[in-house]
Amino acid sequence: MSSTKTLISGIQQVGIGVRNADTAFDWYRRHFGMDVPVFKDASVAELMLPYTGGKPWERYAILALNMQGGGGFEIWQYTGREPQPANFNIQVGDLGIFGIMMKCRNVEAAHQSIKSFGIEVSQLFKAPDGSQRFYMNDPYGNRFTFCEGISWFSSGKHSNGGVSGVQIGVSDMERSVRFYSDVLGLNQVVYDQSGVFPELGNQEVRRVLLRPSVTPGGAFSRLLGVPQVELVQLSAGGGKKIYENRFWGDLGYIHVCFDVNDMKSLEARCAEKGSPFTVNSGNSFDMGEAAGQFAYNEDPDGTLIEYVQTHKLPILKKLGWYLDLRKRDHNKPLPDWMLATMKFSRVKD
Repeated sequence: MSSTKTLISGIQQVGIGVRNADTAFDWYRRHFGMDVPVFKDASVAELMLPYTGGKPWERYAILALNMQGGGGFEIWQYTGREPQPANFNIQVGDLGIFGIMMKCRNVEAAHQSIKSFGIEVSQLFKAPDGSQRFYMNDPYGNRFTFCEGISWFSSGKHSNGGVSGVQIGVSDMERSVRFYSDVLGLNQVVYDQSGVFPELGNQEVRRVLLRPSVTPGGAFSRLLGVPQVELVQLSAGGGKKIYENRFWGDLGYIHVCFDVNDMKSLEARCAEKGSPFTVNSGNSFDMGEAAGQFAYNEDPDGTLIEYVQTHKLPILKKLGWYLDLRKRDHNKPLPDWMLATMKFSRVKD
């Protein structure tokens, strides 16, 4: 990959709706090494009214990272209402985010490590590009696929890092590929294959893996790594919309969030491509210990895509050191040593 100016620096996090955020954080910390809470924020979701029934709701969220690299989990809990599950069993190819891809240094070692916790896992299998994978479900029914990692930020005791990508069910592959390529810059087709793949169920699907053709830049690009999205379309059609008649923040994968280097330019690009922002915080939005501008739009099937341009980030919370990113080159990566100080916030047993 070559390096040039990019608007997206990587997957910042995937939102996971749960009933108890603290309990879920503890599970992801112990089993997946997602043990650095960047922030814990209790507030009212006032700006997401198009997706919360037109009413603001109280919520509590934890952004958790694995410092080996990759995106994080935004573990999200309604505190003002009972979060709702889908009224059907979510399957591969249903419309929306049906799986998270976790990066691994050694997939076989990660397979043994996850099994050692007493968690049921699939057999090892090969993706169309020849890389090894396996999948499992967390206690809440969310699917995780462990894949060979492309890039790493640091070492660690777990065999896996953080989020390397998401798997999204779509209804029209060509339309969705245009969206993720033209709007998000994921314009490299790693593979495009159709058939029956055992790890995706006993049904014929078309699957396309997308990555950026250039190395992403941005403050957190070295920590987040190269983003990827795998789109899956059922050949027979009929995928159900995962968040049909439910709210943003209800149980499951509520959004994928991309870290943004230039929100103004991205807003213009989204409008030009026919996918305008549906939510926009405008100026800096306070998230407790962090702050930034966020916005949302939808992919062609209504899957929620979040964008965040970070303005303030806690680096050494114990010493009150917060990093202000507004006056620096947005396309320039932060020094590794500076990002690495976030590990001092790690939660240990």
